[in-house]
Amino acid sequence: MFQIGELAKRCGVTTDTLRFYEKNGLIQPIGRSESGYRLYSEENQKQVGFILRAKDLGLSLEEIRELLDINLEATEHSCAEVKAITTAKLNLIDEKISELTRIRTALKKINDACCGHVDDNASHCSILTALASE
Repeated sequence: MFQIGELAKRCGVTTDTLRFYEKNGLIQPIGRSESGYRLYSEENQKQVGFILRAKDLGLSLEEIRELLDINLEATEHSCAEVKAITTAKLNLIDEKISELTRIRTALKKINDACCGHVDDNASHCSILTALASE
């Protein structure tokens, strides 16, 4: 068992991060010391690693919480439940990529149409004209 500072050091995060995870129900200390300090275990360290890897994949706190819950009772859940969470996230990412591609195409079009001359004032700028038009 170790205190929050040691867990933070082992996981490469701050104690504030661990408190945030605890506040949001992602980790729970295994108890408290006689002096009231939170105590954590190797299992907590594994949970934090799980959280950090899931976070690196762009999963939300709610998605991470769902996956942690499934992981804690893996025999009570199916692989399909886990896959449904990651599939939903992939679909959301695909939607965002499509939207960003559309935005990039439109922005590139008006950017390419602008001469961008330093000596020209902006009163005849094609970018401003495009943005002002309906």
